[in-house]
Amino acid sequence: MRDLVVMERIEKRFPGVHALKGVGFDLRAGEVHALMGENGAGKSTLMKILSGVYRPDSGRILVEGREVVLPSPRAAQDHGIGIIHQELALMKDLTVAQNIFIGREPRLSFGRIDEARQTREARALFDALNIDIDPRRPVEGLSIARQQMVEIAKALSARSKVLIMDEPTAALTDGEIVDLFAMIGKLKAEGVGIVYISHKMDEIKRISDRVTVMRDGEHVGTVAAGETSIQRIIEMMVGRALTEEGVRVPDLTAAETALEVVGLRRGREIRDVSFSLRKGEILGFAGLMGAGRTEVARAIFGADPREAGEIRVKGRKADIRSPADAVKAGIGYLSEDRKHFGLALGMDVTDNVALASLPKFSRSGGRLDEEGMRRVARDFIARLGIRTPSEHQEVRLLSGGNQQKVVIAKWLLRDCDILIFDEPTRGIDIGAKSEIYRLLAELAAQGKALIVISSELPEVLRVSHRIAVMCEGRLTGFLPGGAGTTQEQIMQLATDRGGPGRATRQEDPA
Repeated sequence: MRDLVVMERIEKRFPGVHALKGVGFDLRAGEVHALMGENGAGKSTLMKILSGVYRPDSGRILVEGREVVLPSPRAAQDHGIGIIHQELALMKDLTVAQNIFIGREPRLSFGRIDEARQTREARALFDALNIDIDPRRPVEGLSIARQQMVEIAKALSARSKVLIMDEPTAALTDGEIVDLFAMIGKLKAEGVGIVYISHKMDEIKRISDRVTVMRDGEHVGTVAAGETSIQRIIEMMVGRALTEEGVRVPDLTAAETALEVVGLRRGREIRDVSFSLRKGEILGFAGLMGAGRTEVARAIFGADPREAGEIRVKGRKADIRSPADAVKAGIGYLSEDRKHFGLALGMDVTDNVALASLPKFSRSGGRLDEEGMRRVARDFIARLGIRTPSEHQEVRLLSGGNQQKVVIAKWLLRDCDILIFDEPTRGIDIGAKSEIYRLLAELAAQGKALIVISSELPEVLRVSHRIAVMCEGRLTGFLPGGAGTTQEQIMQLATDRGGPGRATRQEDPA
């Protein structure tokens, strides 16, 4: 196979960070080349250089044998290089079709945009992807999964020869992933080269031809995916072998009930949901995309209004009508969309960690104990292993996994008794996942009551003492945590579309 891209001796520095140290990478026509490494390893930086977002400090890039300079994303596009970023970058006030063709709109006479053709071509892209999205619909209001599919269609619309996919399945259902992989197979057959960044080991084995591993800004090695074990790839990523114990389910029969939810309703999204949560318990919420898990969490936290239902905290009715009410009641919520709802991207690590706990640092005259804030931030940087040059670093410059750790630190500092983690390891590498799993277990051991929402069934099984399963807004059943429960049992309940009253008859064994 011929080389589409060759990157040689790429160097890149940011203030306080040597991000890339003489890195090499190549991509062949008609292959999927997986690029792996822990958060902060440099893989996204390398791909941002290839896609024209960053300029390298030194090194060279060859596209189809010719050395090129890529000063902008448009220049990279002109060379047939497209990228689907992990963090979505859509203009939510525009329609789906307008987002797909922005800057490349089909034109009529006198420069007018041909809206009909734009809509037609967008619909053809979605038909090819086997996705039902109306191209005329505004992006605002689409789920994260749907927005991700719009990003994929946008990249494919440019007929790229090189397609970079950064965590493309992070918010997709199993069915959508099957459709995406079918499209990738078609693109490979047409000679397109695909760089695939993912932390999901099963995907890497299913979809990739070769795997390149990076660590601490350096190239560790490139191996054939089919001939290399998952364990070996993990060892290359983290520099050591990882061993994880299964969840140990504690005896919570005598534990105090921390949270009760009774008859929670909100349209078709939440249909008469009731459950309880004990101190020291990790209750996993499983279900397919659109099952209503996040909607339940947001209703409990007061982020969305509820039509009916009662919330009790430690046996007392809690009048939660806003997130501020929830925080006062001792409930913290880590949103699945950390950039919009969890972080102030323009502020530094210190300010983000202290954001939900400012009264703790208030001094007379309205002043803040800034040194105390910095000291606490440094403690959490060490405790959670946040990779940052210092507590003064702007959060927008951190990797996705390290941004997630900052959000966790914010709510740990607030010392909430009830914590809701919505997709806590989305976009986080396998080493950092292990750290967060250990942290969840530590919090539960301290008596915190945790809800963990995850689309990854192995993760739900890995962390949960008990599992609540939802389908189409209803709780369809509860399963015990630990080794006795299987993914098949969860999926059976996750696809249970029985009568409206069926789920309410499932007993909560808490």
